[in-house]
Amino acid sequence: MQTTFLMVKPDGVQRGLVGEVISRLEDRGLRITALKMMTLDRETAEEHYAEHQGKDFYSPLLDYITSGPVVAMAVEGRSVISMVRTMVGKTDPQEASPGTIRGDYGIDIGRNIVHAADSEESAERELDIFFEPSDYQDHRRVEEDWIYE
Repeated sequence: MQTTFLMVKPDGVQRGLVGEVISRLEDRGLRITALKMMTLDRETAEEHYAEHQGKDFYSPLLDYITSGPVVAMAVEGRSVISMVRTMVGKTDPQEASPGTIRGDYGIDIGRNIVHAADSEESAERELDIFFEPSDYQDHRRVEEDWIYE
């Protein structure tokens, strides 16, 4: 089992797409083990997007991601990082395939509904930014007896 980080960005929250994102994850048999809604402060946003510091879009990205509530989640499943990245689609919704979250709901590269960790290292770092060990809930979905065993 693997755990990844996924965040519904302010545009997804504002457009009422949190439930749609969660439904798509759960419909694939993935398990949400931690979930919280929050408005990011600048410091947390800077830590989260540290790899983009110095790029032209960095400051506008920080302004945007701190502009309203986000929904952060830990998602668990087999090969979940690559599975979620496929479900999310390309960063630019204009290039994202129909059927992906960004392809179906994204407006532009700056309003693309969700952020998903792109590697095991990123997932671990991002999960540590947003969640404490006590935030995680260990539970089994009803169908997991036949999915994962």
